[in-house]
Amino acid sequence: MVMDARTGEVLHSRNADTRLHPASLTKMMTLYIAFEAIRLGEITLDTQVRISQHAASEPPSRLGLRAGSTIRFRYLIRAAAIRSGNDAATAIGEAIAGSEAAFARRMNRTARALGMARTTFRNAHGLTEEGHLSTAHDMTILGRRLFYDYPEYYNIFSRREEDAGIARIRNTNRAVLDAYRGADGIKTGYTRAAGFNLVASAERGNVRIIATVFGGQSAAWRNQRIMELLDLGFAQAPARATERRPSLPVYDNDGDPDGPIGQVTRPSGLVSRSIRPLQRPGAVPALVASAPPAPELLQAIEQAVGEAMAAEPDGESDVPTGMTPAPRPDTILAAVPEVEPQAEALPEESAPPVEGAGAAAQLAEAALETSEEPELAESAPEPRPEDSGPVIEVAEAPAPAPAPSDQPVTQVASLAVPPRPAQVPTAPAQPTGPEIVTRASSSGERLFGVSLGPQPSHHAAERLLLRTALSEVTSFEQSLRRVVQRNGGYEPRFQGMTEDQAARACARLTARGIPCETFGPAS
Repeated sequence: MVMDARTGEVLHSRNADTRLHPASLTKMMTLYIAFEAIRLGEITLDTQVRISQHAASEPPSRLGLRAGSTIRFRYLIRAAAIRSGNDAATAIGEAIAGSEAAFARRMNRTARALGMARTTFRNAHGLTEEGHLSTAHDMTILGRRLFYDYPEYYNIFSRREEDAGIARIRNTNRAVLDAYRGADGIKTGYTRAAGFNLVASAERGNVRIIATVFGGQSAAWRNQRIMELLDLGFAQAPARATERRPSLPVYDNDGDPDGPIGQVTRPSGLVSRSIRPLQRPGAVPALVASAPPAPELLQAIEQAVGEAMAAEPDGESDVPTGMTPAPRPDTILAAVPEVEPQAEALPEESAPPVEGAGAAAQLAEAALETSEEPELAESAPEPRPEDSGPVIEVAEAPAPAPAPSDQPVTQVASLAVPPRPAQVPTAPAQPTGPEIVTRASSSGERLFGVSLGPQPSHHAAERLLLRTALSEVTSFEQSLRRVVQRNGGYEPRFQGMTEDQAARACARLTARGIPCETFGPAS
C-alpha cells in the first residue's frame, strides 16, 4: 500500500486488504494507545511501572526487564518504538489496562474507531497468535494517524539510538532511515509466520508518503521494496494538495466496557449526551418530573410557607400574596460561607485504571519529550428560607480592603438595600467609607487553578499564558487567564478550575517540561 499522507489518497495497492500476521507492526497500535492514555491523563511519562512476571518472560526481541522491578513509562515507550521490545509492549498494556487481555480489547476498539476494519488484535507485541491479523491497508491508516494525531511523539520513530533507562537501544529501522532521503519512520516487524514487514514514512518538500509491505522474503528485500514504493509515491503525488487532517477518534461506549476507560473523545469538546451522576450512598434521592412528591413533603412545604407568611410584617409588597420573593441570580452575594466539596481521592498515577469505570470519573492528557472531563452543571447556592431579599456582605472601613487575588471584587460608592417596612430606621447611619460587595462564586468548587511561576514582566506573563493555553486547549478551555503581580514579579495563572482539573492539567504540563504548581482558594 502507498498513500499520500496529506490527503489519505491511495496511490498504489496490491493485495492490500489481505489479512496477514502483522508481527511487531502491532506495536504501532500499542504506542498509539499509550500516547492517547497520556493525553487523557490516565498515566504520565514519569509514572513508575512495576514489571509483571508475564511481561518479563516475553521472548525476544526484549529490553531485558526483570519481574518486580520498576521503570518509568517513557522508557517503555522508547523500548517498544525503537528496540521493538516485546516485554516493554506487554508492560505498557498492563500499565494502562491492567492486563494484556483487557488491553487487546481496547486495541480492537481503537482500531474500529480509526477505520481499521479488517484488523483484530490479541496481544500488545505482535507475536504470532490465532486471530491476531491485520492488512497493509489498515497499517497504513495507523501510520498516518500516528503522524497526525500525535505529532509531538512522532520524532521517536526516527531516533537511531536512545536511552531506555536500563540500556542503550538502537533502532531496528536504521537501514531505511539512513539510506532513504526524507525517511523518518515508522516500524519494522518480523516473525516466521509473518515474514518481513515494514511501515515507512518519508517527507520531501511539502509531500509526505506512507508505504507498507507485508510478507517480505528478507530484510534486504523488504527495505529495497519499501524504497521503491516510496519512490512511486513521490512520483505520483501532486506537489500541492489540500491537507485533510483526520479528527481524533470518537468512541462509542454502548455495549463495550473495555474501551479507553469509558471516555468519548471529540475534538470539539462537545458531548452527545449528559449522563446523570449516580447519587452517593445515603443521599436523599432527587425528585423527578415524572414522579409526584410525597404527601409528607407537600405538608412540610405548606407548613413552612405558612409560618413564613405569618412572620412577615404588614406592609406593601411587590410580591403577590402567598409567594416568597426570590432573589435575582445576579444579586446572590458571598455572605454564605463556602463549604469544601467532598471529592473522592484520585488513584495514583502508577495504578492501572479500573475497567468499566464511568466516563466522568476517569477522563483526562500530556505530550512526550518536549491525550475533558465532561463538566457537570453546578447550580448557584439557594438563599436561606428566612431571607426575602438579596444577601450581601458589607464592610465599613476608612479604605477598601484589598481583595484576594482569586476572587473578583466590585467596589461601589454606596449601596442602598431597601429594608422591610417595619424595620425602617428613623435616622439611617451614614457609612464612613465605601461599601465593598463581594460576589459569591458561581462556579461551586471551581476555586482552584494552575500557576506557571513568576515572570519578569506583565507582557512575558501574558505571552506564556497564551502559548500554554494554545498548547493545552482541552485542559484550559473553560478556565480564566489572569496575571497577578506578587513578590516583585508577574505570575501567570489559569483560574476557575476544580481541584482535580488543576492537578491533571499541571501534571500534563510537567510531563512536557513546563514548570507549574496548583493553588487553591487560600492562595
